[in-house]
Formats: sequence, structure tokens, C-alpha cells
Amino acid sequence: MSASSNDSTGKADKATKTNKSSKGPKTPSPRSRSRAFALQALYQWQLTQHSWTDIEKQFQTDEAFGKADAALFKTITLGAITKSEALVEALTPHLDRPWNEVSPIERSILLIGAFELTDQVTTPYRVIINEAIELAKSYGGTDGHKYVNGVLDKLAAIVRADEIALGPAASSGRTPARRSSAAT
Repeated sequence: MSASSNDSTGKADKATKTNKSSKGPKTPSPRSRSRAFALQALYQWQLTQHSWTDIEKQFQTDEAFGKADAALFKTITLGAITKSEALVEALTPHLDRPWNEVSPIERSILLIGAFELTDQVTTPYRVIINEAIELAKSYGGTDGHKYVNGVLDKLAAIVRADEIALGPAASSGRTPARRSSAAT
């Protein structure tokens, strides 16, 4: 009997059932795709030292790149490359090892996160850290997401201290619900 056949009760196997209440795999947003492409570009840049122009041309010819936010890709990648020395300097106090001993994937993710935390102030810090964690889960080592989370949390505590002090409502981009005067 195959996995997709019915059992003796006439019910389909669990493997073939679809649960309409589960969301299933989430399709990445154009912004998430941009960060994934930025990760790949920064990884390539670290290993080859190719110019930004060469890297950008390569990604623009990728068919899947059409589903990404090209402007965000360019902002993050070019920003992380041009500000890499300052970003590494900001990250270094929060690392448990020398920068060159961090894997190239985690270095790329940390550069993306550090750039966004310092230069993309309209993006909530929680979104930036979550996106970095998701990249590390998808592309990094086994516990790379934990390392990335710890380092970026420490950096955020410094560069986004005001936003963190305002609490979750400020970092989500939403305002807290107000109580109506009639309810009191």
C-alpha cells in the first residue's frame, strides 16, 4: 500500500491530508528575498572581493531576482560593503571570537543586520533581527541563528536604545490600543 492510498478504514493517510488550518510554507516577501540575495552577494564579495558593479550585474540576470525588492537589495548590499569597516568595528565588542573566525555566512548576516540597525531606522529593530535569524536558520550553521541573535541583540541595545525603551509597540510599527474614556 503506498503512502497516498487509503487504509482499511477508508480514510486517507495523514501524509496525503492537507490541513486547511495550517498556513503551510510561507512565501518570502520581496524584502525577505532581497535580504537573501544580499546575503549571497556579501558572501561572494567576502570570498572574491569582486566589485559591487560586477556583483550587481550577476544578480540582475538571475530570474528569481525579479521577485525581490531591487532597491532594498542595492541599499543593503552596497551599504554593508561601503560601511563594512565601521560595521565590523560596531559588531566586534559583541563577538566571542575574532571577526575572521566567524563563518562567512554569519559574517554576511551580521553585516546585513548591523547595517540595517544603524542605517535603516524606519525598519523596526525586531524585524531586522528576526529577518537575520531566519537567514541564519536557512543558510547558516546549526546554531548560527542563536549566535546572530545574541550579537545583534547586543548591538541593538546600543544603537536602538530609544526604540527598545519605548517597548514592543514602538518596534512593531504599531501604536498601542487606546482605552476609550467611556470604558473607564
